[in-house]
Amino acid sequence: MRIIDKTQVEQSLDMRRCIGLMRDALIALSNGDAKQIVRPVLPLYGQNVLGMMPAYMASRKVAGVKVLAVFPENYRKGIPSHQGQMLVFESETGCLKAIVDAESLTGIRTAAVSAAATDVLARPDASRLAILGAGLQGRRHLEALRLIRELQEVTVWDIRHEAAARYADEMSRKTGLPVRACSSAKEATSDADIICTLTPSREPILSAADVKPGTHINAVGACSPNAREISSDLMALGRLYVDWKPAVLAEAGDYLLAVRDGAITEAHILGEIGQLLSGRLPGREKDTDVTIFEALGQAIEDLIVADFVADYVAETLG
Repeated sequence: MRIIDKTQVEQSLDMRRCIGLMRDALIALSNGDAKQIVRPVLPLYGQNVLGMMPAYMASRKVAGVKVLAVFPENYRKGIPSHQGQMLVFESETGCLKAIVDAESLTGIRTAAVSAAATDVLARPDASRLAILGAGLQGRRHLEALRLIRELQEVTVWDIRHEAAARYADEMSRKTGLPVRACSSAKEATSDADIICTLTPSREPILSAADVKPGTHINAVGACSPNAREISSDLMALGRLYVDWKPAVLAEAGDYLLAVRDGAITEAHILGEIGQLLSGRLPGREKDTDVTIFEALGQAIEDLIVADFVADYVAETLG
């Protein structure tokens, strides 16, 4: 059994490879090769929770569970909001194969999932990206999305303007792309082709009036039934796809609060992104469609990435 830290995860896993692994994970989740349950979540205090995310993939003979503490307000202290460990078991004997740092896994795979979804939902000519939330996921999402679309411009907004300004300076130097900090979410998104919402907001930060026809949206930040980043009118406008429907019906505030408001029904969910990736479901129908990918983050994603990292470290170190 190996204990694999953040540095080893980041040395083992590049973003392009992770995007491919996430395509495999999402397809497996939709076709039944992967098994998991809706994550049990223990409320702590405020918005803070402790979650457990178990999964099993028969074809890879591996099972595992991620134990994760989610503290959305940690950004105020300069501490990651998601912290924990991933336990990987080989499924023939149940032996513990590895314990893998979950913070780094979550950071990379979340953006890789959005990239896989964007690749099948965004227009092929999409070139302007808006990032709402200038934290770790804002950085990871730019890293991932520039691999699947030829980006020409990036805008960024954060509730803390100084964070957006730092992001713009850092990421423009790192990527060579023009990155502009905006004073409002609407300013950042008004001309965007792709929007990523990556904030701990409990109230909508994006509405239908802020989005032009043809935009694709990755709704990533809200992961509890009483929090949302996407307004009801925008949810009703968009063609909605999800990472895993049972989880969305239980814990996606973007969806559940729009249902509560009478804006949509369950029929508004057109399918899971794995069905698009495998070709079993169509996605965008017209260039003017607004598409939404509701991403909660699923255990099978963590399992496949952690198993890959464990094998890579074992082969590298012997």
